[in-house]
Amino acid sequence: MENHYAPALAHDPGTLGMMPEPSSQAPRPAVASTAVGTTAKAKWTAAATFAVLLLAGAALPRWLASPLLLSLLTQAVISAILATSVGFLVRQNGLVSFGQAAFYGLAGYVVALSLARGIASAEWSILAAIVIPTVLACVLGALFLRLVGVAFSMLTLAVAQGFHEVFLRWRELANGEDGMKVNLPDALFGIRTEIFQRPESMFVICWAALMVVLLGLWLLTRSNFGTLTLAIRENEERVRFIGYATNLPRVMVYAVSAAIAALSGVLFAVYNGFMTPETLHWSLSGEILIMAIIGGTRQVWGPALGAVVFFFLKGSIGDVTEHWPAIIGTLLIVVVVLLPGGISGLPGLIKARLEGARK
Repeated sequence: MENHYAPALAHDPGTLGMMPEPSSQAPRPAVASTAVGTTAKAKWTAAATFAVLLLAGAALPRWLASPLLLSLLTQAVISAILATSVGFLVRQNGLVSFGQAAFYGLAGYVVALSLARGIASAEWSILAAIVIPTVLACVLGALFLRLVGVAFSMLTLAVAQGFHEVFLRWRELANGEDGMKVNLPDALFGIRTEIFQRPESMFVICWAALMVVLLGLWLLTRSNFGTLTLAIRENEERVRFIGYATNLPRVMVYAVSAAIAALSGVLFAVYNGFMTPETLHWSLSGEILIMAIIGGTRQVWGPALGAVVFFFLKGSIGDVTEHWPAIIGTLLIVVVVLLPGGISGLPGLIKARLEGARK
């Protein structure tokens, strides 16, 4: 079948669902060049923003004298990377996962078990900790992504809880509910291990990882692949009808999401030096999803913002009252009702209101 839609997908990164009708006329050169120029400008803007944020994060530890605050910020950034993985899955596949903690906790346990059993060096253990959850996501994605809605969410929940029960009940494997220590060597990738466990230095490492993830996902979502997955999300049957494969792109999105979650799990394991089965529990997956909703999934950076807001709200409110979940729940309802695009959608909403008032 002749594919009439390839030019539309190639030149319109903003296409979300309904494709334009087939046309025998080739795209006009002026339109194509404008699209390319806009994309190039957007990439330069993104690169500049990335550089500024990276430098700002690197300089932040010099301004903050509190090790406790820096430690909290480091944990918040690790959570932001994890929330970004969920937000990417929701944005590109339109699917809600209640099992993202499985990839997060599994990555940390792979590092801990590999070092405890002397299976591989620390560097290879960290690499395996990212590869194994990614491969697992490919296998699960091939099986689960044929389902949609609640069925997919429940299957991811069941898998995550399965891993949680294994590491909780099998004491000979990972010491059960008591958890296990991550026995790191004196150096990682030629860098002293203590650098990775000090908040002032680990914050910079985690912040740089978050910026790289956000920039990479932004470029991916602006690519032809990103446009295709959005089209599949909106109308999979029509995309399949015009000649595109739909299962493989969805599996690839799930695998990328798992790899990002695994990266955050590795950072958590290296920084804290300890793993417990709670890192695999469904409640963590629920918190991650709340972070993504509060921040908003329409922007790649929205879930990361939501994670930071959630993390510090939980900490500050938890110091005042034990009923902090009720307050967080109320905030979630307010965001869903008043800000469907999350906190990250607030600037666009304000801009639209101002433009409407001028008219």
